Amino acid sequence: MPVTEFALYETSERLGDVGFEVERVVAHDRDHVIPFVWISAEPGSSDGNGSSSNGDSDIDAEGIEAALADDESVESFGSLASFDGEWLYRMEWGSRVETLVRILVEEEGTVMAASATGGTWNLRVLFPDHDGLSRTHDYCEDAGLTWDVNRIYRLEEGRQGRFGLTDRQQDTLTAAFERGYYEIPRGTAAKDLAEELGISHQALSEQLRRAHGNLVKNAIVVGRGAEAGENRSG
Repeated sequence: MPVTEFALYETSERLGDVGFEVERVVAHDRDHVIPFVWISAEPGSSDGNGSSSNGDSDIDAEGIEAALADDESVESFGSLASFDGEWLYRMEWGSRVETLVRILVEEEGTVMAASATGGTWNLRVLFPDHDGLSRTHDYCEDAGLTWDVNRIYRLEEGRQGRFGLTDRQQDTLTAAFERGYYEIPRGTAAKDLAEELGISHQALSEQLRRAHGNLVKNAIVVGRGAEAGENRSG
């Protein structure tokens, strides 16, 4: 979802290349939600003296809080912690985030992960049923909001399905881990692991590479895996 249609748009515009990551979010009432948000400078956003690359503001606590104070989506905020270029804030979001309010209150959904970089919010949401997802999608369309669904999975798929792993990839990763393949030094060589699994060394390498790619896409690069892959291949 574009940051222009969600929360912290003004803050993003004012500070330049910053990233947002929601630690957790709860519904305060039918009109407000309270998220805990990490704010951090993206690579290249600072010139080393605290100034952003666009020269308009400093990426520090003072600059962040000045931007939050003028952000229409933020009704209140408070500083909780700061660690090495990252700042954690407790915020209260209001009417500008009606989509999130609907997910949490109307559909009783849970935000499993939410982050924003490059002008786009990426959310992983758990709905009690498929109807809740459908109603939210219809609501966004009727409201003229951009809501691109990257992937849908059911909890019955378990963690394996959640992370886009095939049965063979799951078995290969498990065997590699149990045999100490990822340890330093390695507890087993790729050749020995391949022989144990009854496959060629090349097949093992391909399975591990695909499995690692699926894990990164579905567990780390939330909502951006397909786009990143397209950019690399292009």
